[in-house]
Amino acid sequence: MDPISEAQLLLNRRQFFGKTATGIGSMALAGLLGKDLLGADSPGTFLNFAPKAKRVIYLFQSGAPSQLDLFDWKPEMAKQFDKDLPDSVRQGQRLTGMTSGQKRFPVAPTIFNFKQHGQSGAWVSDLLPNIARVSDKLCFIKSMYTEAINHDPAITFFQTGSQIAGRPSIGSWLSYGLGSMNKDLPAFVAMVSNGTGRPGGQPLYDRLWGSGFLPTTHQGVKFRGIGDPVLYLKDPHGMDRSVRRRMLDDLNAINQRRYEEIGDPEISTRISQYELAYRMQTSVPSLTDLSEEPERTFEEYGPDSRKKGTYAQNCILARRLIERDVRFVQLFHMGWDQHKTLPKQIKGQCSDTDQPTAALIEDLDRRGLLEDTLVVWGGEFGRTIYSQGTLTEDNYGRDHHPRCFTIFMAGAGVKPGISYGATDDYCYNIARDPVHVHDLHATMLHMLGIDHERLNYKFQGRRFRLTDVHGRLVKGIMA
Repeated sequence: MDPISEAQLLLNRRQFFGKTATGIGSMALAGLLGKDLLGADSPGTFLNFAPKAKRVIYLFQSGAPSQLDLFDWKPEMAKQFDKDLPDSVRQGQRLTGMTSGQKRFPVAPTIFNFKQHGQSGAWVSDLLPNIARVSDKLCFIKSMYTEAINHDPAITFFQTGSQIAGRPSIGSWLSYGLGSMNKDLPAFVAMVSNGTGRPGGQPLYDRLWGSGFLPTTHQGVKFRGIGDPVLYLKDPHGMDRSVRRRMLDDLNAINQRRYEEIGDPEISTRISQYELAYRMQTSVPSLTDLSEEPERTFEEYGPDSRKKGTYAQNCILARRLIERDVRFVQLFHMGWDQHKTLPKQIKGQCSDTDQPTAALIEDLDRRGLLEDTLVVWGGEFGRTIYSQGTLTEDNYGRDHHPRCFTIFMAGAGVKPGISYGATDDYCYNIARDPVHVHDLHATMLHMLGIDHERLNYKFQGRRFRLTDVHGRLVKGIMA
């Protein structure tokens, strides 16, 4: 028998392992590496107990809203105007490069008025009259804290549980763990809007809704605010639906043959995404066509709700996506990074978001969707009590502050009409019931029926999860 060359031996080995990837070899490898070797995710795989929530709308306020001017009122600070922040309060905590060179850290009390609202008596700034109106439906967490002090790592941390880019986003984790509830739309949709408070705010990146090391079928799909919401929704000129269908069938057959040879799960992802894209050509235009929405909808969501790409119209689209059982919808609203002229800039941001946010919560409630939808509102960290730059009686700026800030939640699994946690007199340190980002993620997953310690994925020899090796349930906010 002729001797076998080294090249032939390598080829035969590749053919053997490739052809067995979907046979006996696939079962063995899947057992070692996890079911995602074959891309075989099935809905409910990680459902550990009966969920309170089935879907999530995450209203991410990028740039960090000032809790001092919106939710965490400190009336005694009026007496401390322009006095230096005591060293006993700052406790040597790190500063950003933007204020570390200041000779003074003068206390800047808010210039805005606060009132108590509803049966819960929640303190809310006059900047947010509509959110104040629905405060009895809300759960305010006033003791959030995080680790990052700059925007990009802090936003990345909130989305992925890590300050370092490359991990799966929270929406991707839910897509992987729970699967899709609508075969004609993505499980995870992201939308971005620019605020009027500070239009040139911190940029956002597509990796914030990426799937990291999870199969790419779980990455978020970004709906654009200009032109078609998703690129290539229309068939190319001269191609009708039947021709496109035949083309996809032929392409899928080629991909399937290659998949059977080498068993690469990304090929399976490609096949499923081509099919989803084909179905989205019908489902997305009907979703984003607001012509049949009653006039009442636009009145409730505010004057910007007729303008594509605005936060207000994105809130309407979020409700329509939830109606169609999209698992995770995330709205990113930019412009909250207010280091200077905060009183002027924050008015614009509140004008963008106050009425649409309240309208969305009321709309979901009226339609019976709030019963199994979790809504989260908040940014990546808070703002300092001391002024960045020159302080006057009617103007100030605030620097980044990761040590304490406020978010709110509503809907399924959340106790309504409560305020959880508290900060000290200067709103600089947490005085009671601290809530870390990992704690928030663990609690959100619990509300969705997932044990955060069991939702994991093996990558490069280690099992990863959204909460890393941390996270505790915040039982005080759970219904």
